Amino acid sequence: MTQSNVTLRIGTRGSPLALAQARMVRAALAAAYGWSEDDIAIEVIRTSGDRIQDRPLAEVGGKGLFTKEIEDALLSGAIDLAVHSAKDMPTVLPDGLMLAACLPREDVRDVFISRKAATLSDLPRGAVVGSASLRRQAMVRRLRPDIAVVPFRGNVETRIRKLDSGEVDATLLALAGLKRLGLAGKATALLEVNDFLPAVGQGAVTIESRIEDTRTRDLLARIDHGPTSVALLAERAFLAVLDGSCRTPIAGHAVVDGDRLDFRGMILRPDGSEVFETARAGARSDAVALGAEAGAELKGRAPPDFFAA
Repeated sequence: MTQSNVTLRIGTRGSPLALAQARMVRAALAAAYGWSEDDIAIEVIRTSGDRIQDRPLAEVGGKGLFTKEIEDALLSGAIDLAVHSAKDMPTVLPDGLMLAACLPREDVRDVFISRKAATLSDLPRGAVVGSASLRRQAMVRRLRPDIAVVPFRGNVETRIRKLDSGEVDATLLALAGLKRLGLAGKATALLEVNDFLPAVGQGAVTIESRIEDTRTRDLLARIDHGPTSVALLAERAFLAVLDGSCRTPIAGHAVVDGDRLDFRGMILRPDGSEVFETARAGARSDAVALGAEAGAELKGRAPPDFFAA
């Protein structure tokens, strides 16, 4: 591939999952326009989140650690679009950038993985569960206050390797990532949405572009999956009202069926001791309002110290 043949430049993190998702976007664009995949460049950009592996994200800056360097490249014109896991995206984007499209959403469920128990409820008292997600940590503590929950960083393969070496007795991961890596068989048990509400954006691959770059935005419009983008609007509006960050266990999930949107949201204390839930249903055209109303309701119901760091 010569630089003169490059039609678009995709920016992405370098993890196996991030690269798999970037290749999915490249394949979708190539198929939509009859291009060769070789004419779409994938540029790997190392982010702060990739470099910092010894501390929980909440201690060093939160979700933006996985996007800042990629967004800087996008703003500078070094790349034309950026591919992200939607759940990694901060609620406020840098000026000049927008989420322009989504691929069709994968299964949103979490999975339980263990070599010592068939389900979370089967773990013995005092067992150790590793997770980097405050949402998963809080949900596990809510369901099993008798077991220990510890931070557990690294990409999917690293976490599975740590589990196999006995660092923890169990972990929880997103089924979507496992499926995209061909590792769905590693799951010990699926956690149903009604019991274990997913993170905002879980299972969705979103594509970020410059607002002023109408050429790229028009190209991306052809591969956008409308129902996924609308669901993400509702979920991100919910998160934005709650000032969602890596310090706040928040879950939210929207389903679009025709013109109807159903949303369910939840906030938890980090120790799982208190939880507030809500639900909304309405027209898909009201996605942002429905998500924002749900967030405002929970913010009003929670005590003043609920979102304290």
